[in-house]
Amino acid sequence: MINKVDVAIVGAGTAGLAALRDVRQKTDDFVLINKPPYGTTCARVGCMPSKTLIAAANAFHERTLLDTFGIRGAEHLEADIPAVLARVRLLRDDFVAGVMKSTDDLGERNIAGHARLDGANRVVVDGHVIEARQIILAPGSSPVVPKPWRSFSDRILTTDTLFEEQDLPSRIGVIGLGAIGVEMAQALARLGIEVHGFDGADQMAGISDEKIAETLRISLSREFAVHLGVEVDLAEAEGGIEIRWGEDKVVVDKVLVAVGRRQNVQDLGLETLNVPLDDKGMPEVDMQTMRIGNTSVLLAGDANGIRPLLHEGSDEGHIAGLNATSDSPVRLKRRTPMSITFCAPEVASVGKRSSDLDLDGCVVGEVDFGSQGRARVMQKNEGLLRIYASRDDGRLLGAEMAAPAAEHLAHLLVLAIDQNLTVHELLRIPFYHPTLEEGLRSALREIARELPPFSISDLSGCGSLEVEALE
Repeated sequence: MINKVDVAIVGAGTAGLAALRDVRQKTDDFVLINKPPYGTTCARVGCMPSKTLIAAANAFHERTLLDTFGIRGAEHLEADIPAVLARVRLLRDDFVAGVMKSTDDLGERNIAGHARLDGANRVVVDGHVIEARQIILAPGSSPVVPKPWRSFSDRILTTDTLFEEQDLPSRIGVIGLGAIGVEMAQALARLGIEVHGFDGADQMAGISDEKIAETLRISLSREFAVHLGVEVDLAEAEGGIEIRWGEDKVVVDKVLVAVGRRQNVQDLGLETLNVPLDDKGMPEVDMQTMRIGNTSVLLAGDANGIRPLLHEGSDEGHIAGLNATSDSPVRLKRRTPMSITFCAPEVASVGKRSSDLDLDGCVVGEVDFGSQGRARVMQKNEGLLRIYASRDDGRLLGAEMAAPAAEHLAHLLVLAIDQNLTVHELLRIPFYHPTLEEGLRSALREIARELPPFSISDLSGCGSLEVEALE
């Protein structure tokens, strides 16, 4: 086994592979160390299999709308759950295979095993010591399951195990209604499963804007039982697992635990770096270099807990790879924050959230998609979008939404915020009719009415016709 290298990369997830790509451009003197399985969280147990399940669930759910369009016979459709899950695994395996091609040619530089730091320049892999000038840590994260619940064995599911199920029972509890919990709860409900969702917070999917949160709660409550602001306990029950909260209880067959993911740093040896660690055992990481203090160790991806999203993990791996192979620090500006939850209506936040802002210094524009023309035509007419702009100069600051096509609206808004555009500047671009994006224009117009006048020659002043079919 290799004993000494220029760069050691720990973890073959998204961040680790991004680091590998950049390191390989500068040197062949490296190793990639990964505790199996390979394939990245996103491709194997996260983004891709979950979206495959959601796509099947949404396709089946469309039958509930067909009668409205004058299409009959939808009552004869049924969901073959084993076939749905088989397709999820088929596509998942294809995605994983594509990921693994990126490490096929590494030979002895690809080491399968558990890595642990022994100081800032040594990694111990299952007893074997590797010395490295620079070390990039990207070990990822794992789902959290409270210890008392582990006794329920395979009746407790996580997203690491859900997609391996050959079939699903008729009753499932979902504990944790963050992004992944909301996505899976709705998908399971749309496949015909009785779902009960729980969260200790009063809002779901990471939303901070109270009006958006309430819009989402009302919408999702039509599809499955939503219990917010509650703490739950699990107990054995005849025929299943009893979920208790307050004076209430319900019996389900299995429980999907989606209360979060824990950074894989518990046995990583961070304490050997002689840097301060917080109460969770985490060191401070420079977001622009990914370096831990003044050490020769960089920490990237989900494992640092900064922004646990794929595009952010890829960026962090790239930043770490550059800094591990450069003689001087490479400091890169981070992207405008954006997150998307793929439920219906979709949830998204861009730039600063409501909780990040002093709303007294902002102008807020909103649009209710309940009466928006294109949304009504598509039978997707539910949801709310709220945009926050500076009261001083009308510059866009952020947005939160639970709306149809939020994934596309979010990309438009993140571009505008990244380019430091004002509301008037964004209103100058064309909005084609009829599109869902016209809802964005309605919210912008509401803000513009509260701002100082614009130039008479500026097309941003073209106002609303106040006619639903023409907006």
